[in-house]
Amino acid sequence: MFFPALFVASSAVASVRAAFPAGVIATGTQGVTNPPVPTMPTIINQNSMARLLSVNSIDDFCLFAPPSPNSLISDTETEEIAWCTKPRNNARVIPDGTLTGVTFLKTDFYVQIMGTGDFTKLNGTGNPVGGNVTTTVADGIDEPIEEWMLYMSANQFCLRACTNANSTYAAKYMCWHELDVMGCEFVMPGTYHGAGTFETCDADVAYPPGWYPTVVDGKTTFSTFAQYFTGVYNGKDGQPTPYTVGDKVTPAAPFSTPKSSNCVTKATISNGIAASLLTAGASGTAPPPGFSSSAAAAAHPPSSNTAANTAASSAATEASGKKSSTPAAGGTAANTNAKVTSSGSGTRAVPTGSSAAFRGAGIGYGHGGQYVGIALVSFVSALAAIGLLH
Repeated sequence: MFFPALFVASSAVASVRAAFPAGVIATGTQGVTNPPVPTMPTIINQNSMARLLSVNSIDDFCLFAPPSPNSLISDTETEEIAWCTKPRNNARVIPDGTLTGVTFLKTDFYVQIMGTGDFTKLNGTGNPVGGNVTTTVADGIDEPIEEWMLYMSANQFCLRACTNANSTYAAKYMCWHELDVMGCEFVMPGTYHGAGTFETCDADVAYPPGWYPTVVDGKTTFSTFAQYFTGVYNGKDGQPTPYTVGDKVTPAAPFSTPKSSNCVTKATISNGIAASLLTAGASGTAPPPGFSSSAAAAAHPPSSNTAANTAASSAATEASGKKSSTPAAGGTAANTNAKVTSSGSGTRAVPTGSSAAFRGAGIGYGHGGQYVGIALVSFVSALAAIGLLH
């Protein structure tokens, strides 16, 4: 009786994955430093090298930061490890007081979280590359997703994981991570606050970073901005070769800033773990009490071809509620004198038809095959499959 039900539930999970547009779900491995699936609670280990990052809610998320004190992410971007607000995923725990403000946004194409704090307490600042990411935002099962980006300074961070796409807005464009010099409010526009605000909101969808739409005779085309760089590299002949890429004129702002709605605020967030237990190098012998256990069976490893993944499928069903969604065109337009030129086709058709409206986090592979990281997204449509098991 159990095995047929498990098979049906597994088929339901396959249906969920098939419902995602191309380029959203990815395959890969968790890596040797990570647990097989997102897990909470886990033993405190402030020497951990785990790189599994969860993005579940305003008070249950992780960031990437260096493993060693006084580091610059620009020097250690391929070595970053996970720091989480709660004891999970075998990662290091962010001490209370580090975060001074957090905004958690849920949209139809991505989940985005941004905030303020003293991130020197996490050993360093910058733009990390690599690691693994998860969330339980939408439908209760962790799914591997392909594209995400995270930027961090000494006092601000922003993280986006892309969970949807259509023929115009591919996940790789919605999470385009090649404009890091422009900063959070350009690359990931939204309602940013200073210290003291903790809120969870729904939000409109932003245009992909660096995209500027123009409508002529009812037809929408896009120009794109590319960051300007110039320098010298050694060519195939071993001789210094100068190069210049990108646009010399920089836009003053993104095309628009999406509006937030249905916001719910909190006074603050904290894990309540004593600071003495979270000092550099501290480690425990058992998971700390007071944290809800997350069921491993509710999470999917990145690979869809393992026995463990089949077992993990027992609490999933096909997600529903598809709807057509396109980025909001409202807000303040960027400097119209800025030169924004196309780095691709230059024109992209207006999306038509319906598209899955999932929310969550993602797995990242860099363009050109470079591994960037794994993100998982959780889906809360488990009820039907759970019913099959009873």
